[in-house]
Order: sequence, then C-alpha cells, then structure tokens
Amino acid sequence: MAKTNSERQAEYRSRRNQGEGERRINTWVSVSADLALKRLANRYGVTKRIMIERLVIAEDERIIKTLELDSQEWDDYFNV
Repeated sequence: MAKTNSERQAEYRSRRNQGEGERRINTWVSVSADLALKRLANRYGVTKRIMIERLVIAEDERIIKTLELDSQEWDDYFNV
C-alpha cells in the first residue's frame, strides 16, 4: 500500500533527526525578532539558520567560560 504524504514526511524527519546530525526546531517569534534576525543575517551574508546557530553557540560559549568546572552551577547548566 502506498504511503501518505504525511507518513513519508514523518519518516524523512525521523531519519534526519538521528544521531548527532541535526535537530528540528519549530517555533514562532515576534515580528521584531524576525526582522532583527533578517538584518543580522543580511549583514553577515548568511542564512537565518546560520545566524541563529552562530548566536546560540556564541552565547553558550560565553556562559561556559564563566562556570567553574565541577561546580553546582556547571552541573545545573549542563543537566537541562
């Protein structure tokens, strides 16, 4: 029996989400956040996806630098 479009899409997403490759994020943001993201991406000549990844990773690295290894704060941050 042929698969429906939704079944094929679900299988595609499942395959893409395996391992350490990529994860899907589906969310709504404010108009001002979307416009700011478009401006940032345009300024740096990248896609909105790349801009989001750069911003998130940069902030994560900034926070990690402030944490003391093996501290409660470290454990709290990494045990999300």
